[in-house]
Amino acid sequence: MKLLLIRHGETPGNVLGQLDTAHPGPGLTELGGRQAEAMARSLANEPIEALYASTLIRTQITAEPLARLHTLDVTVLDGLHEIEAGSLEKLTDHEAHKRYMGTVIAWAAGDLDRRMPAGPDGHTFFERFDAAIAHVAGEASRRRHDTAAVVSHGAAIRTWAGLRAEGADHDFAARHVLANTGNVALEGSPDTGWTLIHWDGSPVGGLALADPTAEDPTGKAVTGP
Repeated sequence: MKLLLIRHGETPGNVLGQLDTAHPGPGLTELGGRQAEAMARSLANEPIEALYASTLIRTQITAEPLARLHTLDVTVLDGLHEIEAGSLEKLTDHEAHKRYMGTVIAWAAGDLDRRMPAGPDGHTFFERFDAAIAHVAGEASRRRHDTAAVVSHGAAIRTWAGLRAEGADHDFAARHVLANTGNVALEGSPDTGWTLIHWDGSPVGGLALADPTAEDPTGKAVTGP
């Protein structure tokens, strides 16, 4: 099957550079709403047959235009939410960003014992995200669907793809940005493994929808451990 992993549109927390991972989370900014509409138009020709979003509100709002365009319901699926920031929650400083992203990129490199400060370790994250993707793939097989889209989060998508997708190791995931509504396309299955088709780090719909002033840590390149 083909799996589209789409990051949500811009949130107020992204603009401020907050590590904002708690439930239910914020909605979208005005730009984030436009990003979601543009993303849907850009993916109009993709034969998407199933659409999923995380339990955080911002992904569900982002998925709505795509759901309307393809006449699909949005299935809210546990396990797809952002990587919890633990004691770094709501922090905006560079050191907090570096510690958060350094931890998740270490997970993508296979160091799953490393723990987020007062938060989960890599085993916990991959268990729940793997289970969610296995559910998506299982439903695709059962319903004979070829393409599914999942609206999730920047750190979660980069970390999971960095370890699970051939062609997107931890160094690739660290260096490649994933802006709001950027998407990662994979092909495969949980049984055979996943292969990277493309990594579109810019907002789907064009760079005019990017916000160069946002301090968004989970979408930027990681330059250090």
